[in-house]
Amino acid sequence: MLTRRDTFKLLTGTAVAGFAATQARPGFAATTSGRVTAPVWTVTGKSASGLAAFDSTLKGFMQARAIPHASLAVVRKGKLMLARGYNWTADTTFQAGPTSLFRVASLSKPVTAAAVTKLVQDGKLSLSARVAPLLGLSTAADPRLGAVTVLHLLQHLGGWDSTISPDPMFQDRTIGRLPGATLPVSQANIIEWVSGRKLDHAPGTRYAYSNYGYLLLEKIIEKVSGLSYAGYVQQQVLGTVKIKRMALGRSAKSQRRSTEAPYFSGKTGVTVLDASGTVVDAPYGSFNIENMAAHGGWLSSAVDLVKFSTIFDGAGPLTAASITRTFAKPSIGINADGWYYGLGWQVRPVTGGGMNTWHTGSLPGTSTLMVRRYDGLSWVVLFDQRDDPSGLGYGDIDSLLHKAANAVTTWPTTNLFSTYGL
Repeated sequence: MLTRRDTFKLLTGTAVAGFAATQARPGFAATTSGRVTAPVWTVTGKSASGLAAFDSTLKGFMQARAIPHASLAVVRKGKLMLARGYNWTADTTFQAGPTSLFRVASLSKPVTAAAVTKLVQDGKLSLSARVAPLLGLSTAADPRLGAVTVLHLLQHLGGWDSTISPDPMFQDRTIGRLPGATLPVSQANIIEWVSGRKLDHAPGTRYAYSNYGYLLLEKIIEKVSGLSYAGYVQQQVLGTVKIKRMALGRSAKSQRRSTEAPYFSGKTGVTVLDASGTVVDAPYGSFNIENMAAHGGWLSSAVDLVKFSTIFDGAGPLTAASITRTFAKPSIGINADGWYYGLGWQVRPVTGGGMNTWHTGSLPGTSTLMVRRYDGLSWVVLFDQRDDPSGLGYGDIDSLLHKAANAVTTWPTTNLFSTYGL
């Protein structure tokens, strides 16, 4: 049996020969003789000169954690400076590139919030609109549900708290036992189950991150626009800045798209895609990504998501007033160190003026980060793994990328967006 130490050696390439193919880990490839070959480092895509600190940062980060694939895109003042795919693997069946698709997890929330903001901007929806009558939700289990507004959902003030009650977006097997329900559960099943339970807090009284609130925003977008959620987002948000590659993800491994990264995890789970009880690799069926569209379901390349971020620099469908409202301070929910959650973005005012805005994303097999910095720099980084035997954190990439950006002494004037159809 492999010890934790032996497994880490295998992952990092310090011990390779002699392991059976069944023991090979992400990044390793089995030979016909049953032995495994070590990962190879490859970089794809383009970068302006002087940005080597980003490449070296990704190399060190990925190799330390044995992450097979990643993509990074960096923008400065509306211009694409770097668009890379990074690979630390011996398996050449997939090579990440600048336009490769990755599950972006909760980076989906800023996309959903932008769509809601566009509806408000166009006069089709009010941030103060009550959610229950808009969607026909029963308030019998808790009359306080009737006070939840669209703004509450956007800012995670709706009253659902996953530190107190289970996150309903990951309770498929429980919800599947409802009368008339079966696996895979539907969004309607989830809404019925949650509406039959009491809120954890009175609406508008406490910040508590809620994936479920963004599911309700998805249904509001569909109700108000008369379009599917994905259709409205593509037409009114993404399409306005030439983004065409983004799509909603699918849970089953067999439905992975040809340009989509594979996902790796050391964990398994019982499938929620049917009632078979089959144990699956955690990224492929231990959760239902189809139900998570608005809060965690989008697929995107780093290039496309960093282009999306330029909407908030005035390059897209939102007016200056809408952008200001996106990053405005809420009435409650200010963190002890000064950051808060706006409309789909985390926000931290910067001393001397400006603000840093960002969002993170995490699912089994996925770790992501999108940052907009006060000085006109933005970046998106996407990984196809979030756990490994090293014990190292994945959130560390945030400070490391700030350090890489600060190491650049002279920024070029290159703009690579047109290279990728943007």
